[in-house]
Formats: sequence, C-alpha cells, structure tokens
Amino acid sequence: MIHDLFGLKGRRALVTGASRGLGKAMARGFAQAGADVAICSRNEEELKSALREILAGSGARGEYFVADLAVRGQTEELARAVLSRFGGVDILVNNAGTNIPQPVDRIADEDWDLTLELNLTSAMVLTRALTPGMKERLWGRVINISSVMGLASKAGRHSYSASKAGLIGLTKSGALDLAPFNVTVNCIAPGPFLTDLTARVLNEDQRRVAAERTAMGRWGRPEEIVGAALLLAGNAGSYITGSVLLIDGGLLSTTY
Repeated sequence: MIHDLFGLKGRRALVTGASRGLGKAMARGFAQAGADVAICSRNEEELKSALREILAGSGARGEYFVADLAVRGQTEELARAVLSRFGGVDILVNNAGTNIPQPVDRIADEDWDLTLELNLTSAMVLTRALTPGMKERLWGRVINISSVMGLASKAGRHSYSASKAGLIGLTKSGALDLAPFNVTVNCIAPGPFLTDLTARVLNEDQRRVAAERTAMGRWGRPEEIVGAALLLAGNAGSYITGSVLLIDGGLLSTTY
C-alpha cells in the first residue's frame, strides 16, 4: 500500500533547475520512486553529470534539456521539446530560480526583470503549456518551489521575495482552476537549505546566523526536501491542493 501512495511508476516528471541542489535531489527522489525524469538548466555539462547521479540504480528513463528560463522563448521551447520526447508530463516542478540582493533604492531594472521572469513567469509559462495534457488525462501534479522569503523577507531581497510570493498566489489560483480535473497545484516553501545559490548570496557569518535562528539549529540538507516532494507528487497527496508546505527547520516559528 505504501508503494501505491508514494510510487511514481509510469509517471513522467519535469524538474527545472535540476542540475544541482534541491532540484537534483527531488529529481533523484522521483526516479527512485519509478518516474521517468526530464531535467533542465543552462549548463549542459552540469546536466550530464546530474542526470547520471539522478538515474543511478533507479531503472528510470531520463533526459536533460538545456534551457535558460529567463528567456521566454526558451521556456516555451522547453515545454514543446519535453512533450515531444516524453509524450506528456504528469508532474511539473517549477524550481529554477535566482536571487540578486539589492537595496530598494538601487534595484536595477534588468535584474528585477530577470528575477521575475526566471522565478515566477517561467512557472506560469510551463504550467500553461503542460497542464492541458494533465486535464485530458484527469491526473496531474504541479509543485511550485517558493521560499520562506515569499512569506517573510529581509532587507535587500525585494525581487526575490516578490517573485516567491507571486508563486504562492499562482499556486492558489491554479489549484482552483485545475481541481475539477484531478490536477493538484501546491507549493513548497524551503527555509535555510545550503545550496550553491545560498552559499553564493550569503557569507559565512550570515550562514551561521541563519542556522542559529532555526529551531533545529542547522541548515537543511537537499535530500530533506524529497519526502515532501514525493508526498505532493504521488497519490498520497491526492487531497492536498492550494497548500503551502513550509520546510524551514522551524525558522518562522521562532521569536526574539
């Protein structure tokens, strides 16, 4: 029975931003659960290496697609290519993202536009392109990867917080549209997970302070997001839609 709830045999998943970090961890979890997996990012060499790790020992089929989702045309082409190669997508994980901290009075237009396009608009474009097939099959899962920064924020995180809050809104509206077709739309909001992106944005002292602010007293490991992704991607999550699942080690539960 547990396999029926969490197994993904016969399902096809697309995970964006999956050459590293949380995306790669979720894609590997899907492959181990039996799903065929498509991954994308901008770096082909990283994708090749990541795909080998994702598929290792799983018996699943997988392919990688090189795409810059900050460019609208490449996002649209990604959807067409994956549909052509896989025949359909049952599970869409919108994970690709970036973070460009800037003071509010020095936000650069090009950085704002890039962040919103990559973090938010690409999720809309892929959802728009791939959910018609889910509706026809009367089964589908969309998982948007937001952030605690979509629920709270810090100085300088304007475009990032705006885009991640937007993903939460997109999740709730999409859930209402797609529920009649047995397609769920949910959101995972990770807290302090030590990935390449967070390591690039935060210095050592900032990383230490962030860890101390969590109830767990540490950063999350990428593999610790996999269980939540499997819950929302499989039959176990069939009655969960429009929800935001916070995975933050208790960060937002702490008070000072």
